[in-house]
Amino acid sequence: MGSAKEIEIKFRVTDVRKLSRKLRGAGFRMVTPRTHEMNTLYDIPGEVLRGRKELLRIRKYGSEWTLAHKSKGKIGRHSARVELETGVSDGRKMDLILRALGYAPSFRYEKFRAEWTDGKGQVMLDETPIGNFCEIEGAPRWIDATAKKLSVSEADYVTKNYAGLFLDWKVRTKSTAEEMTFKAVSLTGSR
Repeated sequence: MGSAKEIEIKFRVTDVRKLSRKLRGAGFRMVTPRTHEMNTLYDIPGEVLRGRKELLRIRKYGSEWTLAHKSKGKIGRHSARVELETGVSDGRKMDLILRALGYAPSFRYEKFRAEWTDGKGQVMLDETPIGNFCEIEGAPRWIDATAKKLSVSEADYVTKNYAGLFLDWKVRTKSTAEEMTFKAVSLTGSR
């Protein structure tokens, strides 16, 4: 963990099993099987971080907790931004620390994620309450080559984060859900 430049794209997935077969056929191996992930974004009053296009997040992935900060990046064909991330032994206590410092939860989203690699980059298959997505993360040329192996064209690239995708989904479906959790989305009857 530490500081790194995160370069990635997402694309929509219609058939999770078919994509898994394509990944195996392209020489990828699964490094983490389908695992539940819960993310909580934090901000201070006035949405200061959001206004600066920054993100502060506590993530629980399986039994592991991480704290991450992502700063405004460059959006072109790929999304690129600086990410600082570190492990946290107790996410609940980290939540209390952030609250004591004046931060409050601003958005929650969850998914089931499986991680794949070919040793050069990562591919994450995400099953979310608003549909399935795949993230390809690595060097720009590697991302494009991997997308091509998976029959994904540049026109299919998505550079928005999950909060942005959720807001788009809310407009499209007229959902009243306030967070991208399976429970909140199922209660509104939209998907």
